[in-house]
Amino acid sequence: MSYHEQITDNQARLIRVSDLFFVASADPELVDGPHDVGPVNISPKGSTKLHIIDQNHVAYLDFGGSGDETGRHARLGGPVTVMVCSFEEDEAAIVRLYGYGKILPVDDPSLSESFREEIGGELIMRPRRVIVVHVARTQTSCGYGLPVMKKIRERRKEDRGRNYWEHKDK
Repeated sequence: MSYHEQITDNQARLIRVSDLFFVASADPELVDGPHDVGPVNISPKGSTKLHIIDQNHVAYLDFGGSGDETGRHARLGGPVTVMVCSFEEDEAAIVRLYGYGKILPVDDPSLSESFREEIGGELIMRPRRVIVVHVARTQTSCGYGLPVMKKIRERRKEDRGRNYWEHKDK
């Protein structure tokens, strides 16, 4: 396992085709050293693509519905890790991007044209903001422990089912 100072071409190929990625973040005010970072929030992201801005920056649309810990941590300058996995049968890989996040409004003029096209396209929900991650280093691992899976479609509100509220905190 090796680390890189920027997103490599092979990592970029996986990032561009992935329909799912995970974002982990921590509150910098609770970091008391390398072994005590307080609670780490991790969220799956599947209704948006991870956009590569350049070799040291990625961005994604942030939607409501899963709390706002990543946004809060990014506003405070906390660490952010993005993990992208291949679930394809003929390709196994996991890419991790380590860095720090910042918040941009959805209408920020510095966003790329491809990002603007996604915002103006057919979205399931209205995004609340854009999260940009400054990537300080990257790492790729084999991914052979992951299952092979296929995307069927994005989840809809009517997919919640009758047991939905049993899984929500009351």
